[in-house]
Amino acid sequence: MKGSIMSQQIMEKVEASSLKPEVDAFTIGDTVDVHTRILEGEKERIQVFNGVVIARSGTGTREMFTVRRIVAGEGVERKFPLHSPKIAKVVVKRSGVVRRAKLYYLRDRVGKATRLREKRQEATVDGKKSQRKKSAVKT
Repeated sequence: MKGSIMSQQIMEKVEASSLKPEVDAFTIGDTVDVHTRILEGEKERIQVFNGVVIARSGTGTREMFTVRRIVAGEGVERKFPLHSPKIAKVVVKRSGVVRRAKLYYLRDRVGKATRLREKRQEATVDGKKSQRKKSAVKT
């Protein structure tokens, strides 16, 4: 038992060197643009894959996230390693409201049914949340 705990600590220290110092903050249900570095011969270019994050799994260097999009009426999913040097950046376009950890149910949906409600961003005034006053409707 003691040996397995020790080897786990050693693995964490070895993996720490290959972790990205700053990871882009995004969650399940967010619509994101994943900027991927692609090598073509001597040249390097960046290709963007945009879609909805339907899953995150793993920890440390093995952490992955799955992005789904519709291309020509066909669903396309790609799994990306979060700490890979091939991932230039992840840009959040929209934040979705979800109540699940995995959105695999989106695979069965077609068209507008695949849309998620957007998370509302409350306006702030001087660092405090503003409160909206309810207007009374006279009849």
